[in-house]
Order: sequence, then structure tokens, then C-alpha cells
Amino acid sequence: MLSAEADVLVIGGGMAAAWAAIGAAQAGAHVIMVDKGAVGTSGVTATAGPNHWWVAPGQREQAVTQRLKQGFELGDVQWMHRILAQTWETLPTLARFYQFCVNDAGVTVYNSVRGPEYMRALRQYALSLGVRILDHAPALELLLQRGAIAGARGERLQAREEWEIRAPAVILATGGCAFNGALLGSRTNTGDGYLLAAETGVALSGMEFSSQFTIAPAFSTMTRAMSYVYATYYDASGRVVAPSGDVQKLRFIAEALRNGPVYCDLARMPQDIRDRLPYISPNVLPVFRRQGIDPFRDKFPVALVAEGTIRGVGGLVVESEDCETVTPGLFAAGDAASREAVTGAISGGGAVNSAWALSSGMWSGQAAARRAKQFFVKRGAVERTGQAGIRPVQTARTLDTTALAANVREQATDFSTTFFRDDASLSRALHVLDGQWNEIRNHLAGGLRAREAAALTATARWCLTAARARRESRGIHTREDFPVLAPHLTKRQVLRGVDNIESNFASAGALVA
Repeated sequence: MLSAEADVLVIGGGMAAAWAAIGAAQAGAHVIMVDKGAVGTSGVTATAGPNHWWVAPGQREQAVTQRLKQGFELGDVQWMHRILAQTWETLPTLARFYQFCVNDAGVTVYNSVRGPEYMRALRQYALSLGVRILDHAPALELLLQRGAIAGARGERLQAREEWEIRAPAVILATGGCAFNGALLGSRTNTGDGYLLAAETGVALSGMEFSSQFTIAPAFSTMTRAMSYVYATYYDASGRVVAPSGDVQKLRFIAEALRNGPVYCDLARMPQDIRDRLPYISPNVLPVFRRQGIDPFRDKFPVALVAEGTIRGVGGLVVESEDCETVTPGLFAAGDAASREAVTGAISGGGAVNSAWALSSGMWSGQAAARRAKQFFVKRGAVERTGQAGIRPVQTARTLDTTALAANVREQATDFSTTFFRDDASLSRALHVLDGQWNEIRNHLAGGLRAREAAALTATARWCLTAARARRESRGIHTREDFPVLAPHLTKRQVLRGVDNIESNFASAGALVA
């Protein structure tokens, strides 16, 4: 077993995790990062070309007011201003490791970055500050000592050994959950952080806003959506099926897919954008070339791909501006945390979510470093908190984790249930997943795959439970049986519990206990 001590332990390897490690190390902490994949290549940012919510100081009031309205009043003005200021200040500091583009006017473009190079630069930045990185080292459970965080335990996949790292501050930056679907880059995003934290008593919020879908070619996982701004959609007879307007367009496409295949072309894309596409999104066109398709001329079949909580909203509830949770010493950053305060009831897309990942990473890293100067983990026994998938309630027996994960994907991502929501469809899916959870809780024990199956199932139950409880349509959460917005539900919905889930509604935009 690898045993180590740190001031701050960061669990995750994406954008938020890297910024958290950087923030903690800059504050003087000894930092260890552990990632299920490899820091710099795992997660959705590494396959994308993300923007950041980048607004000059004099324009922020208008931007925040607009975003608050777009988010159906579930956002928080203070949080929005904070992430705009933090992103504006911090992103340019990466210039030592990343070459930002310069536009035709000679102005450096900071907000738009190339995902693979961005993540590589963040890894180099963290290493330059003395951060120790353990790749292919997933965390399986958290450690507590007298009710406060004391570290975590996991596996080193390549070394085939366990690891245990003691630390008085732990940052969960494990990303969201795409339910093992076709979202590009999401294979490591299985809801692990949600389950780790919930087992220590942390609540979740915004989980009903998990019905964000994106368009992709039916023959590919290439879910980079920028090109589809210029798309025209057709049914099998060649009739145009979708009007302009993002939300309305997706609904028309989903309705058309119920009746048969839907096709698309990108003929409306201007020539200058076509010329720049290989530089903006270099991984888009090769998937068409391999199929012998010219997307600017030929129609090709498309599918709707569920993005879960990655491009959704939900996650762990933070109790302070430092992104600390109710468990002392446990912080949440990026998609692992609820983003309602900055996105409201709609997706944060790439820009707002990226700014949130950077900002929450820096805040949690700095706060974790401050905590490490005040607290330490005493020698001796710690409480291992892992339950489902590690310590079954009844006799352990072999369960097919691949089949368990596939069943979650079917129940949680099928647009007939997730997009066209009503009480009957949500109840049916929950009934199936509740039964699966009982099987996991009673009998499943093992390593990473068992823990992933548990986290996937738990996350789907939280999402569907929240969707059933919010009896209205608001933002990306739409109900067929409650098609209008209910003013009295302009509140955040908070979920507590793992085996038995309880729901209640709190004040909109507020930090909730």
C-alpha cells in the first residue's frame, strides 16, 4: 500500500481539479492530486475547445442581470460577480504555460482556449508549484476523524496496490455524471464525488436540471456542438423538422426521433467558419471523412446525446463562499458542485461552467490551504465511510457491473423518459433503479467498477427523484404533465440521503444548509 500525507488532497484531474491544486499550492500547501484517469487528458475539457464567461468590469452588471433572467431567477448575483472577477484575474496567469491566441487587432484572446493544450498547460502549472500527481489512482472512499475530513483511500490501477492519503482538507473535483453515455470525454465522469460526499452527510441540489442533450452524428461520439448552430434538420421524407432557437429546436428533434430517423446538414455554415473549423474544433471533420460524408453538402443521421449533470446544473451543496461542504474540511469544485447560484435553471454551457470550474477551484484550493494551517490529522484510527459497492449490508455476491451501468444509462438517458418527463415515466424509471440500488447496497463489493456502478445508480436516483418532485417546467427541466412555470417553486431543491432520499425546497440563490 502507498501511504502518504498532504496538507490538501485533490480528487479529480480535470479543469477544476487542476485549478484547485494550483490555488492550494500557491497558498503554500503541500498538495497531492489523485485522478481516475491522467491529469491533463481525462475529463470533458481535454476533448473540447471551451470558452470562459469573460466579461470586462464595466459590462458585468448587464451580463449578470441578463443571466439571472435567463436562469429563471434561481441564480445569485453575488456569486456571478465573484466568478467573473476571479476568471478575469486568474486565466491570464496561465500564459507562462499556454500560448493564448491573438486576434487580427493584436489583442490577446483569453476566453477561448484549446482544450487539449489547456489541460496540458494546467498540469505543467501544477507540477511547477510542487504538486504531486498520482495518475490512474481513483478514490474509493473518504476518511473521517472525529467528524472531520482526514483524507481518502483508493486504488493505483497500474501499480495494482491500494493508496491511503491522510489530509485535513480534501477537494472533490471529480466532475459530473454522463451515465456512461456517448458524451465525448466523459468516461471518467460517473458521479463518484457525489457518492463519496453524500456518504458523509453532504446534500445535493439542482439534480432535476440534468436533462441537457446535445446533437451528435448517429455514427459517432463527436458531441462538439458549435457546428450545429448552422444545421438544418430533416425527417426521412426530407421535410424540415426543427425551427431555429436552441431549446425549441431540441424539442422538435426529440419529437421527430420518436417517429423515425432525423438527418442534418451544415450547408448554412459560412465559408469563413468552414475554413477555420479545423483550427477551432479539429476533431469534428475527421469523423465525417471516415464515413465519406461531406457535412456541408450531404445529409447525415443524428442522435440526441444526454449530457447529464456535466452540462446540467446539479451537484453537491456548498455551505460557504470557499466552497466548503457541511463536512468540515471537505470542499467541492467544478461540476462536482451544484452550479445553480451561477447558472440558474439552464445549462452553464461551456462558458459559464468553465468560469465556475476555474473560480471554484481557486477558492476551494486557497481555503483548503488555510484549513491545513489550522488543523491536522491525528495519528491513529480513522473512519472509512465507503458503503455501497464496498461494504454490502448482506452477503456479498457477484453482480454484473457492466449490466448495472447499462441499466442506469437506459433509465437515465433515454429521451423518452429524461426529455419528455411526466410522473408515470419518472416513477417507472425510479422503481427500476430503486430495485437495482437495493441489490447493490445488499450484495455488491469490489473495486473501481463496483464503486462506479454504485455511484451511477445513486446519481440517477437523485436526478429522477428531484425531477419527479419539481412539479413544474422551468429551464431545462420540462414536465409534460406540468407544462408551465410555478412561481411558488422559484426555489432550490435540496436532496439528502443515499438509501432513503429526502427532498425539500430552499430559498432561490441562497447558500443552503
